[in-house]
Order: sequence, then structure tokens, then C-alpha cells
Amino acid sequence: MRNDGRKNHQLREVKLTPHISDYAEGSCLVEFGNTRVLCTASYEAKPPSWLQGSGQGWVTAEYGMLPRSTHTRMKRDKTASGGRTQEISRLIGRSLRAGLDLSGLGERQITVDCDVINADGGTRTAAITGGFVALALACEKLLAVGEIKRNPLQHQIAAISVGLGKTDLLLDLNYEEDSTIGTDMNVVMTDEGKFVEVQGTAEDKAFSHEQLNALLFLAQSGIEELFRHQAVLIGRLLPNKR
Repeated sequence: MRNDGRKNHQLREVKLTPHISDYAEGSCLVEFGNTRVLCTASYEAKPPSWLQGSGQGWVTAEYGMLPRSTHTRMKRDKTASGGRTQEISRLIGRSLRAGLDLSGLGERQITVDCDVINADGGTRTAAITGGFVALALACEKLLAVGEIKRNPLQHQIAAISVGLGKTDLLLDLNYEEDSTIGTDMNVVMTDEGKFVEVQGTAEDKAFSHEQLNALLFLAQSGIEELFRHQAVLIGRLLPNKR
């Protein structure tokens, strides 16, 4: 039994609350247990300068943690230009772009901001999962007001963490598990069962090919459950759900 009473292959309670912001084109509050992330998607009617004239749009992301999202106060980020914050921001952006046909946006940009309100492990995977909902809702609004001419959404995107303890495989690590486990991994997938990104590290001892496959299989089972949560809110917008 895990420290929060879950079974090894069980997600924390997942909540996705849409339209949490009055002003953003799309928004979602995502909760993985005690981890809570506010995701907002904002539209700009022009792409980055390096895409001008290409006919293609762009999706980017910025990630940050509020000062008391952790056990002790952390300094507020003054810039997202380096370190862990930049790494996670780029991961979220890459992941979300994998779900879109960027030419469907035309020469426009959507920025997805992911602000961690409360951190109890899995903040980046929660941000990707909720960020995709915010992005999909923004696309729906842009279609409704005529800013874009066709739906650019192609695939659902979601992410989860998995870990390998001394003997057990664990799904959706909370902070205590993540900080003590021997091997941890973040997995991002599409609803076609394809991998967007796999980040895995052995903190204790190296893991085998068989253990890697088992971790990926466990991650896929959790992500499929997350897809079902997303589909309740945005299934009508996805080509394979309509």
C-alpha cells in the first residue's frame, strides 16, 4: 500500500475544471491529487518572427511555480530563460504541438501558461494534460469567432509519471514517492498510442529493458485514463471523437 492509500497502478484523483479564467481564450484547472496547476491559453494574431510568411502557426508554453506552491517559500521566477523552468516550458510546448496541425492555425500563435498553485509531484505531467484542454478550448473559441478557418486539433495529448521502487512499479508519483524512488520517468503520448517524449532516470541502480517496457506499459494505461477525463470536456473537438 502506498503512503496515500492507492494501489500501485492507480492514478491519484484527477479533476479537470474548464473555463477557470474569464479572460483567456481557453483555460483549465488540472488537479492530480494535491498537485494543482492553472493552465491558460492566450491567442496572438501573429506568429514568431521566424515563422512570418510561412503560413504556419505556433504553440509555445511557459511554466512557473507560485512562491508557496511548495513546503517552503521559493523565490518568484523573474524570467523563464534558464534551468528547470525553461526545460519544463519547452517540454510542455513540444508536447502540445504534437497534437496540432500547425498550418491550421495560419500565421498565429497560442501561448499556454502553466502556473503551479500546489506542488505534490507530477507538476509537468499535470501541466501537459491540463494544458492540452486549455489549448483545445482556445481553438474552439477561435473557430467560433472566425479567427481560424479550420480545426487544427489532430490528436489528444496527455502525460503521466511512473516509477520503479525496489520491487514495485508505481503510477503517478506524488512528491514523497518521487523524491525517494530509485527510477522515475515522465511519459507523454498521443491518443494513437504513440510517444511524444520519454524522460527516464535511474537515481539508484540501472534498470533493464524488461523494466523499461513494463514502465511504458504502465504509463500508457494511466494516460489512456487521462484521455477519458479529457474527452468529457473536449471530445467533441477531436477528429476521432466527433
